[in-house]
Amino acid sequence: MESTDELFTALREYVRTEGTKYLKDPNVSSIGIGYKVRDGRPTKEISIQFTVATKAEPEALGDLDTKELPKSITINGVEVPTDVLERTYHPDFRVVPEAEVSDRKIRLDPIRPGISVGHPAITAGTIGAVVYDTETGRPCVLSNWHVLHGEHGQLGDVVVQPGTYDDNRTDRNQLGPLLRSYVGVAGDGAIAAIDGRGVDPSILELDVAPAEIGEPELGDKVVKSGRTTGVTHGIVRRIDTLAKIDYGAPIGTVEVGGFEIGVDPGKRPADGEVSKGGDSGAAWIFKSGNGRATKVLAGIHFAGEGTGDPDEHALACLPRSLFQKLGVTLTKPEAAAVVTGYDPGFLRTTLPVPTLDPAAAADAVQLNGSDRIDYMHFSLTMSRSRRFAHWVAWNIDGGSLKKLSRTNIPFVKDPRLAADVQVGDELYRDNRLDRGHLARRADLLWGSLEDATKANHDSFFFTNITPQMDDFNQSTKDGLWGRLEDAVFADVDMDDLKVNVYGGPVFTDDDREFRGVKIPREFWKIITFTEAGTLKASAFLLTQNLDQLEALDLDEFRVFQVSLPDLESRTKVRFAPELHQADTAPPVPELAGPQPPLTDLADIVWG
Repeated sequence: MESTDELFTALREYVRTEGTKYLKDPNVSSIGIGYKVRDGRPTKEISIQFTVATKAEPEALGDLDTKELPKSITINGVEVPTDVLERTYHPDFRVVPEAEVSDRKIRLDPIRPGISVGHPAITAGTIGAVVYDTETGRPCVLSNWHVLHGEHGQLGDVVVQPGTYDDNRTDRNQLGPLLRSYVGVAGDGAIAAIDGRGVDPSILELDVAPAEIGEPELGDKVVKSGRTTGVTHGIVRRIDTLAKIDYGAPIGTVEVGGFEIGVDPGKRPADGEVSKGGDSGAAWIFKSGNGRATKVLAGIHFAGEGTGDPDEHALACLPRSLFQKLGVTLTKPEAAAVVTGYDPGFLRTTLPVPTLDPAAAADAVQLNGSDRIDYMHFSLTMSRSRRFAHWVAWNIDGGSLKKLSRTNIPFVKDPRLAADVQVGDELYRDNRLDRGHLARRADLLWGSLEDATKANHDSFFFTNITPQMDDFNQSTKDGLWGRLEDAVFADVDMDDLKVNVYGGPVFTDDDREFRGVKIPREFWKIITFTEAGTLKASAFLLTQNLDQLEALDLDEFRVFQVSLPDLESRTKVRFAPELHQADTAPPVPELAGPQPPLTDLADIVWG
């Protein structure tokens, strides 16, 4: 005989894999795991429970266009009895009027779970919990798909608190945009951002803020706080339930997973109702042995009994699967450093970021409507076609530089951007290509420790990385190229110990292709500072020969000091007029022949 845990695991798998087959029967409303009911009372016998719209004798099943359900089902060699109960389910968003107005139905600031909310095109539902976007840390309200989205909604719509049934002054009651929504086997849920109001994560009248998520078991006692029925108490009586819910047009009937809750006989509500219309989205919270609400979230309420159904019950979806679909967590993130990127006003002269030639503008990757992508202390524009940065601009505060370890910081793609516009580790595995930083990691580690730590991590996004031969990458760190920024601090009496740097690869049509990626073989850099109030800009070009990539042989690395017009002629990047006017490149006579490379830092003309 299997253990109880093994049996439950097998039963869950059966419901998940075979449940849809039974729900195709128009009379079957759900399938789940529960205690078998005999003579109207639950026993301790585990069963696979079916609910149907109408129970009937076998000879009458044909009139209902349904088939007889099995008396038992054998799973992993164990014969498990079935149970058939007469129940139906409907989303709990049809609102019933109430005479008195409570805090649950008025505009609240700060907002908190247990109060009215909704898409402007629906009536009202309930805020279940305050959650946080796992990508941005942004606080959001959690409720149901059919409360915040519904048949008339779309992502980006601004939801209102309270719902329009409770107060139709939608302009006054705007809460924030609908960010994500989902309805299906993993549950019925949606999140909307909280803009312009404070946040109190504790649930109204329960006064606990959910901090963990749990998984319900048969017999668990739970409590919820909803917009319509307030605080009600229940007992989990079916788990791993798959129910058919008719949401109406346009999505129709959907199979939604979750668990079923019945009335707690020791705490029956005065009117016998564990939930009513308007309670959709409310959080069901586990109760402790002393009857008090814990901080553990059991589920999110999404449906109650159908019209005319004599049995009082509710359905809730499991938070773990729903949170994964919506990308949220109950854990408030630590205060994040404000990322402002490259600061144009960092020096005494305002210097905007580089731009792209109009012919190349369409190649720039967009983020939130802009081709400028910000990180701590640096900004960049990505090339969609080449999947590397066109340019990177960064500030260096020499007076507050920090030394931080790079240990255990991985190279990763920026999750804000599509993966297919960034080159990742697939290019660098098992060859002599190194991941080379465009904005030097050491240059970015300044300011507060918090800011420097953030910049340290940001420098490892693949958006700031280009491929470089290993010999090239290692030697340039110790060679002229890797010491340019250090040299300007050593050789120039600059104002405020502040420097702006701009850099990037040179893209050419004949760049060598490796693993489907064209590898840049030239790089440029402009170092800008003010000296005695005068702006100065020195431009450099570095070349590496990649013709011998497979032969593992390299020519000499060369660094040239060049003019800004020369850089613009080689790239599709355009620089501010102020930089052109500050160009320190020495004039090259027309008959002087090719300009020689730099052989020593002393060869640089800083001004």
